[in-house]
Amino acid sequence: MSTITVPAEVPPVSDDVEQLRKAFEGWGTNEGLIIEILSHRNAEQRKLIRQTYAQTYNEDLLKALNKELTRDFERIVLLWTYDPAERDAFLANEIVKKGAKSNQVIVEIACTRSSHELLLVRKEYHARYQKSLEEDVAYYTTDEVRKLLWPLVTSYRYEGEEVNMTLAKSEAKLLHDKIAENCYDYDDFIRILTTRSKAQINATLNQYKNDFGQEINKNLKADPNDEFLKILRATIKSLTNPAKYFEKVLRLAINKQGTDEDALTRVVTTRSEFDMKLIKEEYKKRNSVSLNEAIAKDTRGDYEDMLLALAGSDDA
Repeated sequence: MSTITVPAEVPPVSDDVEQLRKAFEGWGTNEGLIIEILSHRNAEQRKLIRQTYAQTYNEDLLKALNKELTRDFERIVLLWTYDPAERDAFLANEIVKKGAKSNQVIVEIACTRSSHELLLVRKEYHARYQKSLEEDVAYYTTDEVRKLLWPLVTSYRYEGEEVNMTLAKSEAKLLHDKIAENCYDYDDFIRILTTRSKAQINATLNQYKNDFGQEINKNLKADPNDEFLKILRATIKSLTNPAKYFEKVLRLAINKQGTDEDALTRVVTTRSEFDMKLIKEEYKKRNSVSLNEAIAKDTRGDYEDMLLALAGSDDA
C-alpha cells in the first residue's frame, strides 16, 4: 500500500549521490532536486544512497541535509531519509521525554508496527542511545500509564490470523466487567491488550460489541480528559484499525487552529510506504475532501511539495 512512485528504471545509486551533492553546491540549495530524488526512492534505495554518499564524500548525508535545509522541510526530509526502524527509534527518544501529552506516539509505534518491526526499533534504540526503549519508557512515565506502555513496547505478538472464539467471548466479558467497575488498569485488562495477537484482539472486541451493544471505546469515555483513558482508547484504535487511527491524527493535525506540522510530518513519513492509501481513503470518507487537498490548503513551499510527493497522487 505504498504511495511513493519509484521510477520504472531507477538511475544508478552513484548518479543519485552525485545529483544530491550538486543540489548542495552553488549559491543556493536545489530543494526541488532533493525532493525529486529522495521522495521517489524506497527505504532500501535510500539506505544505499546514504551508504554510497558517506563512502564517496566522507560525510553523512543526514548531516549534509541538516546543514542545507531548515524548519519543517528539513524535518520531513531527514525523517524520510532515515531507515524505518531508525526513524521510529529517533521519534520514540524524542517523544518519551516530553511526557504525558506525547505518550500517544509511543502507543502508535508499539501498536501499528509488526512484532518484527518493533523488535528492530528496540534494537536500533539500543545502538543509537546506549540504553533501552523499555528503560526510558519506564523512567519517563508514571503509575498506570507506565503499567500500559511498558508491556506495549516490550511485546512480541503472534502475527497469525488464528483466533479462539471461546477465549474471545470470555475476555470480552472480563473487559466489560472491569469497565463497569472502572478498573481500567486491572492486570488482566492490560494483559489482553498487550499480549494477544491483533487478530485475537479484533475477535474479542467484535464479541464485546455483539454482546454489550457498542464499541468498547465508547465505554472508555467516563472522563474525556483522563490521560490514561485517552491512551487506552488510542491503544485499542491503533491495534484494531490503524487507518482510522491515523486519519484522526491527520484530521486533528490539519483542522486545528494552526497546523500541527510535527504530527502531519510523522504520519506521512512513517506510513507512506505502508498503509497511506488506506489512510487517504478514510480521510476522504470522513472529511469530504482528499488529504492532498487538505495538505495543499494548509502548507506551503518545499514542505508542501515533499508532503504531497510522499502522500502520492489522488489517482494512484
